[in-house]
Amino acid sequence: MNININGETKEFSQGKLSVAELLKIEKVEMPDMVSVQLNDEFLRQNEYEGVFLKNGDIVNFLYFMGGGA
Repeated sequence: MNININGETKEFSQGKLSVAELLKIEKVEMPDMVSVQLNDEFLRQNEYEGVFLKNGDIVNFLYFMGGGA
């Protein structure tokens, strides 16, 4: 299955892959601090285990940074 992750297409051999598993496979640092967008829709963290990816899905990992002057 091919999934586009942050603009890069990657191939996965798993037949069934959840968003939570993808975060682990991609070694996302601080997964509690990342927002996941799947096909232009934001997911809630409590949905990561139950949302399974399909061939051609587009996933973005978004990190929000604080700061300012």
